[in-house]
Formats: sequence, C-alpha cells, structure tokens
Amino acid sequence: MTPKGFKALDGELKNLKVVERPAIIKAISEAREHGDLSENAEYHSAKEKQSFIEGRIKELEGMISLAQVIDPATLSGPIKFGATVKLVDEDTEEEKTYQIVGEQEADIHNGLLNIASPLARALIGKEEGDSVEVKTPGGTKDYEILEIKYA
Repeated sequence: MTPKGFKALDGELKNLKVVERPAIIKAISEAREHGDLSENAEYHSAKEKQSFIEGRIKELEGMISLAQVIDPATLSGPIKFGATVKLVDEDTEEEKTYQIVGEQEADIHNGLLNIASPLARALIGKEEGDSVEVKTPGGTKDYEILEIKYA
C-alpha cells in the first residue's frame, strides 16, 4: 500500500470512531426515547447504521494492521508496485497514465491501477520503450511504455 492509501484508510477509520460512532450512539438514544422499539423505524434504521459502522471499523482495523506501506519515492528501475506509468495505446495513439497500487486504494477512474489487474501484471518488470500485450474482456490491447516515474 502506498503512504497516500494508508493515510486515506487511517483517516476513514478515525472519522468513523470519532464522528460517526458517537453520532449513531446519540441517534439510537434519541430513537429509544420515542417509545415502543418494535415499531420504531428511526431506532431500527440507527441500529442498522451502527452495525454497518462497526463492521467497517473492524474491516479497516484489519487492513491497517496487515498493511505493508511502500513509499514509491524510494524506488527506481523497472515497473513495480508504486510506479506511475505513462502508456500509449498502439492502436489509437491515446495516452494514459496510471499508478500501480494495492487493491484497497485502486480507482481506475482516478488513474490508480490495481496491482492484480491484467494491465498491471503485464507491466510489472517492464522498462521504458517496452511494448506489452494485454488480454482484456474486449480483446487484446497493445501498449508502449513511454515513461516510468516513482514519486
């Protein structure tokens, strides 16, 4: 996981513990004051949200405890985790830039490519100027690696 990805998970965890959890406890308390819990929609909704929040807290704590943070700025050489790679589609000449990241921080729409994706797997170990062939659901795509950066 990159330091940026770790910081995002840690920030979400802190928000859930410091803001969301106390707010939902207060909402449950207020809903209890409305009387009969068996027909109290506000109470059941708040309890459901509490269950989601507690589950997400456990999930984040697990991810954070197992996270191996790798700072891309300390890396160089062929493409590996953390690399920012500029590619050109050899058929359309369209340029794209991706950073290879862990599963938890992947977001293809923001250029964050899951290391387990077919494209990332094809790029690992390659260098600037190399061409890669990637099998996708839509067919085979060929890319040329224009630039590799670690920052």
